[in-house]
Amino acid sequence: MFIKFHPFDAKLPKKLLRNKMQLAITALGNHQIKFIAEILPAVRDCKCNILEIRSSRLAQSTAAYLLIQGNWNQIAKFESTLDIIQRRLDIKIHTLRPDQKDKIKECVPYSLETISLDRDNVTESITSFLFDREIDIEEITGSCYQAPYIQTSVFSTKFVILIPPQLHLLSLREEFLDFCDQLNIDAILEPIKR
Repeated sequence: MFIKFHPFDAKLPKKLLRNKMQLAITALGNHQIKFIAEILPAVRDCKCNILEIRSSRLAQSTAAYLLIQGNWNQIAKFESTLDIIQRRLDIKIHTLRPDQKDKIKECVPYSLETISLDRDNVTESITSFLFDREIDIEEITGSCYQAPYIQTSVFSTKFVILIPPQLHLLSLREEFLDFCDQLNIDAILEPIKR
């Protein structure tokens, strides 16, 4: 008796195999491991493309964020490869297949920079202020450092935000600067210029 096995994707329509999918990845591991050097060749070997990549060092750890694109079969193969890399290197990898059809919002991109004494709730307060007004946060970076001339820690943040068109920009700016005055935060809110 002869049994012929077909690959799983052989039964899928060719159109589905050609459609591009995306995979968002976060990876966290010890800085010494250099796991990025393992992930990037896997992207190539699985015939996927990198749409975005970010990596940063956090104390003795490294965090990486990638957005990968490929067809269904390529993404599935890459996910399997990531599982192998995760077990072999003892790192943490999380993946998510984002929705492809996000509505494009008409927003005004702004840069928001703050500096204040290092307090636990500053970043939380700022993000709450923004979310309460339905302002999207595209990116946050921040760090704590020793201020020159004094023995006090200072925390600075930089946000990239998207302000919806229904918000009156002058009123928002005034309201935000009043909010910062109450919390003793120095802030700059300005449009992103290209």
